[in-house]
Amino acid sequence: MEEKSLHIAMYPWFAMSHLNAFLQLSNKLAERGHRVSFLLPEKTQAKIEPFNLHKHLINFVPVTVPCVDGLPPGTETTADVPYPLHPLVMTAMDLTEPAIEAILSDLKPHFVLYDFTHWLPQLAHKLGIKAIRYCFVSSATVGYLLSPERKLGEKILTEADLMKPPPGFPSSMIKLSPHEARGLVAMTVTEFGGIPFFERLFVSLTECDAIGFKTYKEFEGPYCDYIKSQSGKPVILVGPVLPEPPRSVLEEKWDKLLGGFEAKNLIYCAFGSECIMNKDQFQELVLGFELTGFPFLAALKPPMGCDTIESALPEGFEERVKGRGFVDGGWVQQQLILNHPSVGCFVTHCGASSLSEAMMTECQLVLLPNVGDQIIQARLMGGDLKVGVEVEKGAEDGLFTKEGVCRAVMDVMDENSEIGKQVRESHATHREFLLKQGFESSYIDGFVQKLHGLLR
Repeated sequence: MEEKSLHIAMYPWFAMSHLNAFLQLSNKLAERGHRVSFLLPEKTQAKIEPFNLHKHLINFVPVTVPCVDGLPPGTETTADVPYPLHPLVMTAMDLTEPAIEAILSDLKPHFVLYDFTHWLPQLAHKLGIKAIRYCFVSSATVGYLLSPERKLGEKILTEADLMKPPPGFPSSMIKLSPHEARGLVAMTVTEFGGIPFFERLFVSLTECDAIGFKTYKEFEGPYCDYIKSQSGKPVILVGPVLPEPPRSVLEEKWDKLLGGFEAKNLIYCAFGSECIMNKDQFQELVLGFELTGFPFLAALKPPMGCDTIESALPEGFEERVKGRGFVDGGWVQQQLILNHPSVGCFVTHCGASSLSEAMMTECQLVLLPNVGDQIIQARLMGGDLKVGVEVEKGAEDGLFTKEGVCRAVMDVMDENSEIGKQVRESHATHREFLLKQGFESSYIDGFVQKLHGLLR
């Protein structure tokens, strides 16, 4: 190795999607001989330990999550509590600041990568450590919502502000409906660990030494350039950080079920571990799948106010779709399901991890974003890249219908439709590009070189 190996600390937001995203990058860095100290809640370590592929170089450092009024005892991550309590998990993380200072003072890493702990850059600088804000959401999202042109430190954004991009934002298909803009305005003022959410994000971006993005210039180059020019910070791209191939096999019950359908014929739907729909929209979704006539597997949480999936299903639904429609409320092996020969369509909430997994497969994408960054990512994938079709929603109420779900699925599944042909070709081209020999490695190597440059 031409340059010395680095020691990098990781302190992600205590949500499983964030922990997994930071660990994926950790594996890529350890593969190149760099040492990683991964700070995470004590009991959560067992959940992600199996995904640590370089145990001799990636060391998990346990962090005790302080007790906070309103959080159930033993809470460590957002997976342990309902969505309304997530801000209190951030409150608990903020209370770890003295412990994190002691840990970093002892470890003395070259860098610390973080996301929502806005106090970390100042702490790191006091210890002589470089702080990198690592974003695994799209740079388009960060540029659209958090550009300095928005003047977030001076005013509260309005719906009208977010209906249009900030000055100088690259030309794109990213547009927000009134309903989406209202939702994002509400997010800007929602307290997250005791301070407004967007203020936390803004500080975390403005006080770091560099901003790292899980993206690549061939996809989001103009957005990355925009953020660099606006922030005055180095913007370092780590590339796609593709998920490692699963080392397990598909559970027998799913393998048997999926194996009973024709190739590329089944719809798979999943909205991540934290999305809980209201009952009416949940029913519209599954009724939309029924309308398509295709077989389907939907891995969804029980909707609000329902203890079980079964109690939330429309009347007579189970009898009508028996043998071809399955709705399950448990955890499923998503990567393996997406790669199963029978799966031809993936209906996704557009979470960053799900999109990464999907782009490596031949599944056609139906985009149904729920909140925040998912909306921008849906416009990016469906509008700019044209690798999927977004389900139409009401501009004012943000609601979709079973007919709209059915129409989007049919658009991507019909090989003879113009839309179907376009997204099929675009997805195939992009997938080939992503999986090209050496493409991902060149970005990780470049990221490491830029880190070395920050130390000089």
